[in-house]
Amino acid sequence: MSDNRKVPLLDQPLFAWPIAGLILFSVVTFSIGTLPDLSQTTRAFLHYSEIVVVGLFSIEYLCRIYTAEKKLRFIFSFYGLIDLLSILPFYVGLFVDLRTLRLVRLLRLLRILKLARYNSAIFRFMRALYLAKEELIIFTLASFILLFLAAVGIYHFEHEAQPEVFRSIFDALWWAVATLTTVGYGDIYPITDGGRLFTFGVLMVGLGMIAVPTGIIASTLSDVRRQLEEERKKMGDSLESAAHQSEQA
Repeated sequence: MSDNRKVPLLDQPLFAWPIAGLILFSVVTFSIGTLPDLSQTTRAFLHYSEIVVVGLFSIEYLCRIYTAEKKLRFIFSFYGLIDLLSILPFYVGLFVDLRTLRLVRLLRLLRILKLARYNSAIFRFMRALYLAKEELIIFTLASFILLFLAAVGIYHFEHEAQPEVFRSIFDALWWAVATLTTVGYGDIYPITDGGRLFTFGVLMVGLGMIAVPTGIIASTLSDVRRQLEEERKKMGDSLESAAHQSEQA
């Protein structure tokens, strides 16, 4: 019982599951709304559904602010901003024609990020990303450096042979992105022996690049799981100790 009191009311299963279902319903209706040639009845249903969903999300947002111990901290927190941005397009649309502001309309899709609040696995993943942020930042910087070096290398090998394809380093950067990520669209490819050999080396490096962040995150996730299990065990021991002391008293 003591553990449940620490969980906010809106995050407990009684409220969390209906809210999660509402989020998924909102995403589905948003997707249906992009279909062409919808009937007037369907459009009306989607419109009124959006009003109901936004109304419920607005009530949830206000309740979370009201129940938060540090209201400003919640408002400017990750989940607070997601809650606000998920309902903002509707209210902005009351005063602005959102057909010319498609980016604002896409903010509705941020509602799906609200699901992170109700999933312990996502919580562990986000915590792992936070703990490994320094390693991931260094890896990202190293990746950008490798991208540039790969672009310079292929430009050196292929510019004279394909001046209309590899016109500049910027064209070569697109090839570097497709090759290092092992996607290989095939719209730009080397034809010289040196370029092909260089591409083989870049592909090998690309395979290694994919494995590095995967290993970092997997290792950190294991550490996070172990930490959470230790915290849960300590909490259980403290509860048993408190119950034992109350029985002796």
